[in-house]
Formats: sequence, C-alpha cells, structure tokens
Amino acid sequence: MKRVKLVIAYDGTNYHGWQLQPNGLSVEAVLNQTLSELLKESIAVIGASRTDSGVHALGNVAVFDTKNRMPGDKICFALNQRLPEDIRIQSSEEVPLNWHPRKQNCTKTYEYKILNRKIDMPVNRLYTYFCYFPLDVEKMKQAASYLIGEHDFKSFCTVRTQAEETVRTIYSLTVERGADDIVTIRICGNGFLYNMVRIIAGTLLRVGTGLYQPEHVEEILDARSRQAAGPTLPAKGLTLKSLEYEKALQPEIAVSNKYWKYLLVQREIVPKKKAYVVIWRCEDGEFHRLATRLIHQAARNGARWIYVADSNDRIREGQSFGYYQMRKSYCYLEMEKEIVRTLYEENLPERQIRLCLLEKEERQEWLASYNEAFFDVLGSATYDERMIQEQEQTGCFFFWITKEATKIGILVLLPKKEDGMEMMVIDMIGIKKEFRNQGYGGNALLRAEEFAKTRGANKLVLIVADRNQEARHLYENAGFQVIRKRPDFFYTESDLFDKKDRKA
Repeated sequence: MKRVKLVIAYDGTNYHGWQLQPNGLSVEAVLNQTLSELLKESIAVIGASRTDSGVHALGNVAVFDTKNRMPGDKICFALNQRLPEDIRIQSSEEVPLNWHPRKQNCTKTYEYKILNRKIDMPVNRLYTYFCYFPLDVEKMKQAASYLIGEHDFKSFCTVRTQAEETVRTIYSLTVERGADDIVTIRICGNGFLYNMVRIIAGTLLRVGTGLYQPEHVEEILDARSRQAAGPTLPAKGLTLKSLEYEKALQPEIAVSNKYWKYLLVQREIVPKKKAYVVIWRCEDGEFHRLATRLIHQAARNGARWIYVADSNDRIREGQSFGYYQMRKSYCYLEMEKEIVRTLYEENLPERQIRLCLLEKEERQEWLASYNEAFFDVLGSATYDERMIQEQEQTGCFFFWITKEATKIGILVLLPKKEDGMEMMVIDMIGIKKEFRNQGYGGNALLRAEEFAKTRGANKLVLIVADRNQEARHLYENAGFQVIRKRPDFFYTESDLFDKKDRKA
C-alpha cells in the first residue's frame, strides 16, 4: 500500500464543488471514478480544500491510497489522458502513509477577480464578477489592512458554518488593478471559514464603491456578526491558487492584536516533544477560548507536554481547557547581582578557568555539549546552528568554559539595557556532567561577572526555575538575589502524540 499526493487544477463551472454530492457531479466524484478505472481498484481521494460549486482551482491537493505498482510520479500523466478537459493533474508523488492534506500546517492562497468596467466582457464571464460601478482600489487596500493578522473572523463566514473556532490568520491581503480592468483580491492565510474569502471580497467591494469607509472593516471584525459584513460574492470569481505545506515548524509564533497577545514556542517540539505558551495579555471573556486553541495547536503539531503561563494568573490546578487538564509545574524566578567593581584575580577560586569565545567551526561541538547539559532542564531553550548565528549578530556572546585546554562547560551572555542601566543577562550556564560538583559553576559566574564589567555592565541578571534547586543554590551562593517571581507554568499532557504514533 502506498499514498499518492495529487496537485489538481480545474475549471469549476460545470461541477457542484469539490465534495461528493447526491444531486450533482463533483470534482471528487470524477477523480474517484477515473482513478478506480485506471488502477483497477476502488479509490477514494481525500481533498485538502472543499471548494464550492463554481469555484476554480489551480493548485488544490488530494491524496489516495493504492496497491497498484505504478510509480507515483507517473500517475498524473496516465490520469490526465482519461480526465475531462476541465480537470488536470499538475503533479503526483508518493508521500508517507500518515500524510493527510487537511492535518498539515499550510498556507492557502485564493484570488477573487472583479471585472470593473462599464460593459461586461463575455470571455471573462466564467472567471470574474462584473461590477460597473467605479472602484477605488486605494480605499480597498486601506480596508484590507485591517484584516491582516490573527483575528476572529466570525463576521466573515456563513452563519451555518460547522467550524467551532472562527479565529484564523491572514498573512497577506492585496488588492491590485490590472491593465485588463480586472481588480484582483489576493489573500493568503492559514485557513479559511465557509465563504470567508467571498464575503471579504464582497465587503471590500462595498468599500471600493463608497458604501463603507475603510475603517468600518475594523468595526465589522469587532461585531462578530455575519449581518455586519458585506455580501457573499458569486463563486465564479474565486480561484484556489495554491496550498504551500510547512516543511518545518515555526520556532516561535508571536501574535498581538487588540484582544490578545501571546507567544507559542515550538522549537522544543521536535527534540523534546515540549511546547510553551505564554499569554501576555487577553481579555477575560477570550481567555479560556484562546488557551484551549493554543494548547490544541501545540498538541496537533506534535507536543506531548504543553506548558502554559498566564501573566494574570488565571490558570488553576485541575482546570480544564477542552480535553486538557492543567497541573502546576514551576515558575521562573528573576535574580540579579550588582557587579563588583573591584574584582581581582585573587578573589577567584584555586581551580582557574577561562571563558573562550565560540569559534564558527566549533558550533556543532558546542551544541552537543549544550544538549548533554540541558536536555532535561525545565524550560531550557533548544539551540541550533542557525540560532547561534542569529544571536551572535544581535550581540550575544557564546563561550566555552575551559580549564587549561579542557572544555568543561558552556556559557551564553546577552547585553541588555533597561531604564538606562547597562546589564548583562546570563542566558545559560552549564557544566559537563563529569566536571560537576567541583566548584566550576561558581568560578564561571565570577568569570562572567569579570567579562560583564569590561563591557560596562552594572548588573548581572538571570532567570531560574523554582524547582531547579541545584542551580538556584549556586546562584544564591554567588550573591544573586531573587527580585521577582514570574507567573506559574502549568502543564498538560496530550494523548494525540500516542495516537499519531499508532496511526503511523
């Protein structure tokens, strides 16, 4: 058995949409029948986007399973010889058996075309919506800017939508007039609600004709009511351009709008199956919904353990967010130390160590040492070579802790300025296992203080998990004091991880 992925283009004029229909011909039905005849077995495709009746596509995606031995990349050529001329497979390839077109993170791109002239043009009638009122494209662009980003698009979906969650992210939304009098609305996002693109097009059309002012679009978003938005424009002007699947998880997703601000850290999902959510700001009425959505998003992306902190401490032991029950884990303590202005060599312990800046060719060795030291440490970051390079460019210092010629640990320092005061952040400090409990950690802290002093810093600052008693004891002995407690992290464990393994 193998799974084959298809990229499909079709003219939707003669079809009742993508999905199988009891009362009309669909693109899915044609593909099922043609593939079954070609491969001599019963085939049922799974589509990525269920386009409506009359909607066109240049790059829809579907998969199917087959026992046939025909190479995956050859199926498109054999299939195109049997398909009607208004459906064509652009490419075909074999993919893993657990690859599902609707369960992968992707960017969908749609275009809606409006023919804007005094008299209609017959050759465009199947692929554009005709509007004879002059359209102010600049005002449409202004209106479109309010829709970019993560928002609740409840106002822009049909009331009978089956979607429980109406929050979506629009990455880009452009409006351009071509030389052929066609105004093209191009929209890219992580997903779309039922009729969302056609309602957005209808709303922007009203802005273009002067019925709405551009800033009224923000009021429509806030209303969260279908009655507040413009009409649903006809399907014939809409084309699904492409679906671009994410090749790797984004390390971090940071979102800020008028209702919420959060950070979802995903860089730990692949190596440790851990994700972190920090909610900096959220209206009380939105909090439960936001936390539930982010926890589920992290679980769906492969996290087994999801850690969540809320700046307003609204999470409680045993509280449930959807299927996920929270348990208290840890909190971060902010610690600082005034830098000693007279730090002499004789103040350092007998076991002399040095800080040596990391060389480019040593990055992989440094990363291996980091993984050894921090793999199981609560809240520890996950570095890779790209991150080291990026942070070095912003002024971050990566060190080896050495004794004579032996590399015994690692250290990362980050300059920071706050309230006019120069300080140095100890982003991490780690001693290799075979050198622990020998006083090297305290010695390294003194060397970090010495380096910070040469950079003009007045303070050393760091954060430590309250449950990491060994590290906290080290810092307190070195003169660091707790100045602030950050919000508690709670965690939940997802069983989606096990289910994915079983399905694979």
